Formats: sequence, structure tokens, C-alpha cells
Amino acid sequence: MTPSVGEVPPATGLEDKNMKNETRNDEAVSPVIATILMVAITVVLAGVLYVWAANLAESNTKGDLSLYSFTGDDAPTDSGVIVTMTKGEAINFAGIQIKVSVDGGQGANCAEGCYTEAGTADQAWTTGEDLVISADCGTDDNGDAVDTCTVTVTVYDTRNDNTQIGNAVSVAMDETN
Repeated sequence: MTPSVGEVPPATGLEDKNMKNETRNDEAVSPVIATILMVAITVVLAGVLYVWAANLAESNTKGDLSLYSFTGDDAPTDSGVIVTMTKGEAINFAGIQIKVSVDGGQGANCAEGCYTEAGTADQAWTTGEDLVISADCGTDDNGDAVDTCTVTVTVYDTRNDNTQIGNAVSVAMDETN
């Protein structure tokens, strides 16, 4: 058979062999692209999960999650206020700072002698245990003693950048009792 015009006969079988190599090369590109895409998707997914987890962790630092809770009452016989831990794990007194403010004032840190532990003297404040905190309503502008005031007690964790733990307790104190 002689080729007609416009037809080019295969010179040898090399063209067919080269075509198979080309096909094989095309097939090899597909798994590489798929692998690259899967790695890219994994990286993007990891980034999304990281951002989500970081936002979740930040949302818990706003006080929504309270591990400690305190209540307060006026102490009898003009000795200050009683603060009771109603929720939370035992806290060692060496790891906390107690701040007392009167009528919304700046407040002062309560030194070790300013409170007494009611119950066991084990150097730890436990759930259900009371602290009697000394406080004084002070004097007015004329120097006369003030009989009633609001005492606010706040507990801070000194081991954790002085972050407030639990709720601040405000107690209406009456020094005439």
C-alpha cells in the first residue's frame, strides 16, 4: 500500500512507543497534583482549627467560666465581714491576695493578720469555710465615725499574674451591732 497525499506513514514503531511514555507521564502528574492539593487542604484546615481553638480559649478568660464562688455577711460584734467560699477547690493562703475596699474606694491588700480562718487552721481555704475579714467603715469629713458602709472583698491568685478568682463580694456592714 502506498500512502496517499496528506497521509504520513509511521516510520517505525517509535512514535507509538513515545505516545505511551507521554500517556504514562500524564498519569504520573495526576497523583502529584492530588497529593499537593491534599496537603494544602490539610494546612488550611489546621489553620482554621487553630483560629477556632484560640478564640475558644480567649472567650473563657472573660469570667464566663467561674471555678470559684464566694458569699458574704456582716460579722457580728463589729469585727468586719464574713466571706464564705461556696464553690471551688482548696486554696492555699500563701497563693492568694485578698483586697478590701470600703464604699467603692480604691481598697487595700489585706495582710495576713487582717483575716482569721474560722474552722480548721490548715493554711487552706476550702469550700464551706468562712474567713472573718477585719474592716472599718472609717470616718466622715467631720471626723465622726461612720456606722454603716459597703465592704467589697475580692480574691486574687498571686501565682497566676494576680488574676481575680471567683466573684467579688459586697457586704452591707453595720458597725452598731
